[in-house]
Amino acid sequence: MLEMVLPIAFAMVTAAVLLSMARLLMRGEVPDRILALDTLYINSIALLILLGLLLGSSLYFEAALLIAVMGFVGTVALSKYLLRGDIME
Repeated sequence: MLEMVLPIAFAMVTAAVLLSMARLLMRGEVPDRILALDTLYINSIALLILLGLLLGSSLYFEAALLIAVMGFVGTVALSKYLLRGDIME
């Protein structure tokens, strides 16, 4: 069952990555781009987890955890810069 579901999930998440990338590159406001970047790193986490399931390796789960932490810090920093104009207080 997993051999049938994983390619479908890969295709769907890859489509989500392409749509997020298109939204990021479109001319929009800065909050829209921050949300697109946030969605892009969440989709990349999903791709890494699916790859870890496919290959049976826990290394991909650790990489997904690192991307999640860096993405969270990046989103907080961008949002703080957008609100205040400065990251450090």
